[in-house]
Amino acid sequence: MGIRILVVDDHGVVRQGLRMYLALDPELEVVGEATNGAEALRLTHELEPDVVLMDLLMPVMDGIAAIEAIRSELPQVEVIALTSVLEDSAIYSAMRAGAIGYLLKDTQADELCRAIKAAAAGQVQMSPQVAARLLREVPGPQHPEPLTERETEVLRQLAFGKSNKEIAAELVIAEKTVRTHVSNILAKLELTNRTQAALYALREGIASLDDAPA
Repeated sequence: MGIRILVVDDHGVVRQGLRMYLALDPELEVVGEATNGAEALRLTHELEPDVVLMDLLMPVMDGIAAIEAIRSELPQVEVIALTSVLEDSAIYSAMRAGAIGYLLKDTQADELCRAIKAAAAGQVQMSPQVAARLLREVPGPQHPEPLTERETEVLRQLAFGKSNKEIAAELVIAEKTVRTHVSNILAKLELTNRTQAALYALREGIASLDDAPA
């Protein structure tokens, strides 16, 4: 069974192009299209996609509001912001709303397909230039609690973009245990999602992309 995708963009030519590119990958299936955030929220409830590709600048309800609503009401659905906007405020707003990734529309088709598959597995995905900007914006905890040695290692693996399943295999622990560690990490660092945690780890030197596995 392929990864189910909802494409959200107010430009028909963009939706058509994305559908055409994604159809070339047998592991991906576009199950619907939406032209604004409100329609995206409705169709996400109806179609239950695995991943939503979300434009940010749209009428009726913008992408940021739609991401927040989808992640609040359907937390099992991952959302990738796919936009032409490379502005710090837009990037941070999308991530704070709960997007697992932020990609630019000039991303190559094969990179986009990889990003969708990674997002479906719970891996943080973003363009390098987006990551660089986000590192300046990620909030620092006001009163952080110290992490245990195991939590620090889980955070490091998370920063490399690994899913819970991959972290479990790497550290030889149960996937349920990884989920518990991630929840504890977010609580201790006063962060709201994995993306913020990954960026925090990079900013604080807990992990470096130079050390990431190929």
